[in-house]
Amino acid sequence: MTRVWLVLIVIAVALTIFTLVDVILADRRRIRGVPKPAWVFIALLPIIGAILWFAVGRGPLPAAEKKYIAPDDDPAFFSTLADKEDQDERIRRLEQELADLDDDPPAEK
Repeated sequence: MTRVWLVLIVIAVALTIFTLVDVILADRRRIRGVPKPAWVFIALLPIIGAILWFAVGRGPLPAAEKKYIAPDDDPAFFSTLADKEDQDERIRRLEQELADLDDDPPAEK
C-alpha cells in the first residue's frame, strides 16, 4: 500500500510541475479566467490546480497561430522559388560575362 501512495505522490508532483511550467510559458492571450500570477498560485495546488488550469484557464490557440501551411501548399513559397531561380540565372549570366572579359586580350593603346 505504501508503494501505491508513493506512486500517486510522484504522479501528483509531476503533474503539478508540468502544470506550473505550462502556466509560466503560456502566452497571455491564451489565459482565461484570472490573471497569470493567480494561475501560478492555483497551479501549485496538487491535482486540483492542474484540473482547473487545463479545464478553465488554458484557452485555445489564436486562429493565426493554429493554421500551419506546408511549403508546397503556400503560394508565397513558390514565388520565392521563382525569384531564386531568376537570381541564379542572373548570377550565371554575370559570371559568364566576367569570364568572357577575362578571356579577352587587353586592348592596346
